[in-house]
Amino acid sequence: MVAETILTPNDLIAPLFVREGITEAQPISSLPGVVQHTLDSMRAEVKHLIDLGVPAVILFGVPEHKDAEGTGASDPDGIVQVALKDLRDAFGEDVVLIADLCLDEYTDHGHCGLLTPDGSVDNDATIDRYAEVAIAQAEAGVDIVAPSGMMDGQVAAIRDALDEEEFGDVAILAYAAKYASGLYGPFRDAVDVEIAGGGDRKAYQQDFRNAREALEEVRLDVAEGADMLMVKPAVTYLDVIARVRAEHDLPVAAYHVSGEYAMVKAAAANGWIDGDLVALEQLTAVKRAGADLVLTYFAREIAEALA
Repeated sequence: MVAETILTPNDLIAPLFVREGITEAQPISSLPGVVQHTLDSMRAEVKHLIDLGVPAVILFGVPEHKDAEGTGASDPDGIVQVALKDLRDAFGEDVVLIADLCLDEYTDHGHCGLLTPDGSVDNDATIDRYAEVAIAQAEAGVDIVAPSGMMDGQVAAIRDALDEEEFGDVAILAYAAKYASGLYGPFRDAVDVEIAGGGDRKAYQQDFRNAREALEEVRLDVAEGADMLMVKPAVTYLDVIARVRAEHDLPVAAYHVSGEYAMVKAAAANGWIDGDLVALEQLTAVKRAGADLVLTYFAREIAEALA
């Protein structure tokens, strides 16, 4: 009765992976309980999430073919666009549809953008591609696009493109403070991404030692027209979530990422912790720090536990 922070299914967003060219859901070894979905299994999962009171899902695509331009990300027949149409037809307005807006799942080099001849990411060429992806997702029925590439100017480019094509009602969930974290490994397994040459994304993601820099990136996204703000990862950046919440009135989301999920699952499997309790504790802490919404692979489990 006197608890200050209450976590409910309505606070959760479920990340879902949908894979092209498979006939049954494929388990992800580093994310126990999470799968790469077919269109059919994804539809069944979303129906269950709706019944549990989870209001939104975010889709990540795993295409059959990748190339240097990440063309599958903006192809009207690309896996995420097909999935968006399928879910919109099946559930109408009963679920909020969010789509990851990035190129890394679709590029053969694994980076979030287009590359220059010397192998560095071409920021300006990339945001032009992001604009194309945003339009494709909007035409497929998305409610919210979630640009996760951390390119300079990405929010403004996407907002301008959406408005020009009369998709002004499509919102932008900006990955405003996304860190170059060591906690993304299981996610990369899930989307079959390997960065070419053993590289990393430190050139365009945030330094985990810096908070003031991240807050400046958040301010820039707000100025460019972001409708919602994201901090990623979540538990290791509670201070950043709290500072973003204190400074901005926009809705704040936090992504409890694959590595955070996998660590809880691994420790629980070894009998070292009560996994259900720790999951609830961590997600409640994220909300207590100021997040309005929590993206988490625990969404279904937690919603079932809270039902």
